[in-house]
Amino acid sequence: MSEEREDRWRGWMLAAQRGDAPLYAKLLTELTPYLRAFVGRRLLDSTASEDVVQNVLISLHRARHTYRPERPFSPWVHAIARNALIDFARQRTRRTKRETSLDADHVAEPAVAAVEPRAEQLPQALEDALAALPNSQREAVELIHLEGLSVAEAAERAGVTKSALKVRAHRGYRAMRASLDRDGIAEDEL
Repeated sequence: MSEEREDRWRGWMLAAQRGDAPLYAKLLTELTPYLRAFVGRRLLDSTASEDVVQNVLISLHRARHTYRPERPFSPWVHAIARNALIDFARQRTRRTKRETSLDADHVAEPAVAAVEPRAEQLPQALEDALAALPNSQREAVELIHLEGLSVAEAAERAGVTKSALKVRAHRGYRAMRASLDRDGIAEDEL
């Protein structure tokens, strides 16, 4: 690492410790590609590499108060990055011990034909409660419960974040429950 960059990053970190948010943002912005290269040389999986980089940035943020100004900056950052790589390797090892790889060639065909989502007709009360929802809430409920998509798949199809989709679906459920309660319809009647 060049001495100029080392001094610049060290200065920005000292400013960040004093509460200078713009310089801290500059430091993180300039440090991110460097960390991607550092971690990327050690991990071949780009998704895992990006996860580790994000963990390094979070760790750096949490530990920024531990940086000592009389010490060089880059060895401190490298130590954080190495620790994140070690943590990743440990997690991957634990996960592979718990999980079994499923070979698609040896998967048995289902004994029963898959049911098309929404092949069955909903009770009229549910249809009415669903129809009364705003479009965004109705879409969330339909994607998750009637089409059987995961939250991630449904969010992608709706063009929103997973969190936003969950909020829409939750509001839809509440509104449907309130509508059914107003109409005096109990769950066991559906």
